[in-house]
Amino acid sequence: MNSLIMIVIGAAFMNNVVLSQFLGICSFLGVSNKIKTSASLGGAVIFVITIASAVAYILYTFILAPLGLDYLQTIVFILVIAALVQIVEMFLKKTSPALYTALGIYLPLITTNCAVLGVALNNVTDGYNFIESVVSGFGTALGYTIAIVLLAGIREQIADNDIPEPVKGAPLVLFCAALMGIAFFGFSSLG
Repeated sequence: MNSLIMIVIGAAFMNNVVLSQFLGICSFLGVSNKIKTSASLGGAVIFVITIASAVAYILYTFILAPLGLDYLQTIVFILVIAALVQIVEMFLKKTSPALYTALGIYLPLITTNCAVLGVALNNVTDGYNFIESVVSGFGTALGYTIAIVLLAGIREQIADNDIPEPVKGAPLVLFCAALMGIAFFGFSSLG
């Protein structure tokens, strides 16, 4: 049980997918304007990465590896991720049209979010079993959600401040993300 907790903590804080591995930056920077939208995207990412980790493990362990088709893992994992994102997209369109509209292009971009594919590939590379793969996927997605919600909170707080023109927009957001990365680097001493 302790090793599973350490996998979650390690994936969420010490090896944060956005702030230390620099995966998933597009949606991280693009959707982090409002806390509510960021949290919703984070929830979708948690669902997709956790389920994708489970399905990728099953497909790799019971189909690809025994048949010697390891070289197809990237393509198979992308297809699994695309199917899961379609399910999330249909669910949100039906149950929450406002959220579906607010997420815009970033919802289908989860399919091409390298963080999602990176987790599935890392789980195989790290030799995780089924439970460890699912926990690693959940921890990684949780770390992504924490990072995007924190950035959204910072952006909401500084939105109405008097900021010099050359620093407004992307430079300030990237500076805030860099400071968050430095702060999360402090968690690396826990491992």
